Amino acid sequence: MLFLFLYHMKMTRFIEKVFTNYLPSPFTLAILLTITAFLLTLLFTLPADTNVFHYSLDVLSFWEKGIWSTSLLEFAYQMMLILVLGHVLVLSKPMSNLIEKLTKYCTSTPLSATIVASTTMIVAFFNWGLGLIFGALLARKVGERAQQNNIPLNYPLIGAAGYVGLMVWHSGISGSAPVKINEDGHLKSIMTNTSAPELLNQIPSTITFSDTVFSAWNLITFAVVFIVISILFFYLGRTSNPTKFALEVYRFQSEQEKNTRAEKLDSSRILAILFGSIIVCVAFYQYGNDVFHLKITPNFLNFFMLGLGIVLHGTLKNFANAVGESISDISGILIQFPLYFGIMGMMTQSGMVNLISDAFISISNEVTLPIFTFFSAGLVNIFVPSGGGQWVVQGPIVIESALQLGVPLPKAIMALAYGDQITNMLQPFWALPLLGITKLKAKEILPYTLITMIVASVIYILALILI
Repeated sequence: MLFLFLYHMKMTRFIEKVFTNYLPSPFTLAILLTITAFLLTLLFTLPADTNVFHYSLDVLSFWEKGIWSTSLLEFAYQMMLILVLGHVLVLSKPMSNLIEKLTKYCTSTPLSATIVASTTMIVAFFNWGLGLIFGALLARKVGERAQQNNIPLNYPLIGAAGYVGLMVWHSGISGSAPVKINEDGHLKSIMTNTSAPELLNQIPSTITFSDTVFSAWNLITFAVVFIVISILFFYLGRTSNPTKFALEVYRFQSEQEKNTRAEKLDSSRILAILFGSIIVCVAFYQYGNDVFHLKITPNFLNFFMLGLGIVLHGTLKNFANAVGESISDISGILIQFPLYFGIMGMMTQSGMVNLISDAFISISNEVTLPIFTFFSAGLVNIFVPSGGGQWVVQGPIVIESALQLGVPLPKAIMALAYGDQITNMLQPFWALPLLGITKLKAKEILPYTLITMIVASVIYILALILI
């Protein structure tokens, strides 16, 4: 059996040791990648008639301009809102009720693992921040119910099931690359300093969800992953042994006593529902035509989730409290994204993107480029554990290579998305919120997420070959 093979080969212990002993924090990694990009730029792009000192200053200037790129800073803020508002939605009363209802059907490890994995994948397909916290809370509540009712349960398996949404998110509605290329002119803006004019003219102003997320081939791929992974977790549930665990009851937010008039205004349901509904209506009025044509942008997603979050929380106070609880999620994006933007500035303005693209082109063809993109994106995700940051760094290389070899841009971009999302099952950075909520350790869920990564990788590779 695959599980026994991985377990007996001590692969999970080896990976845990590597991540624990040799892989620094994501922020430190971002700094090391910045230094590496700077040195590689000097090494490979130094003009023959320029001395190292003056060119070093030029490269640092490229870096500084990249950090403060207005369009990229807007992108960072959009991604932060997608994560925070997704978390806020999970903390609302309707979502907590849904989680409580789902746990009633979790009467055994196989059923629990299947229900948690399948619902988490569906939710994450719509919003990755929502899916991440939803899966964590659902896994926690399943564990609490099993504990209260003396149901034998393999709790680490349930925790792993609550994390699999991060394996489908980038090919979903809130995926950084697919959602960003819906914006008019985004593709050309990140390629302006890279592509030759004749290639730049081939870049469309926008690529909508009809060619990426909602294309028939991506929906079929998601459906296959959904079915196979759900069956896999049912099988793992049947073959795994119950574990011991002790959990306190996780409390969702509760109503607080209102004393002053100001507090009553903060807790006014009429005000919250009215204002939230206005936001939702304006969102569809402003972006309705785009949504109808499957052109779903980050601004629409965030505007819609803002209004919906206020409505579902019922009061402005509950909404604000949920934002306060969710705000810590974005600390990594806030400080790391500017460094990734600086790396992009160095690579694009120095010509490094062209050199890397040429290297890809020299070993690829129209069939193999998406496969190489998939594997390289998976590798890059270990060092740049953010889909948005990875799109900024790797996106120009993928686009340039695809244009040169005649690979359809939607296919190349989704290959990057597939590769980025799959190694989240290996990279523990985004598992930290789940581990905090479930009180599990990374080494406890890693054996199961590794199996999931291998099985899903086969599906994604076959999809890229057969498209």
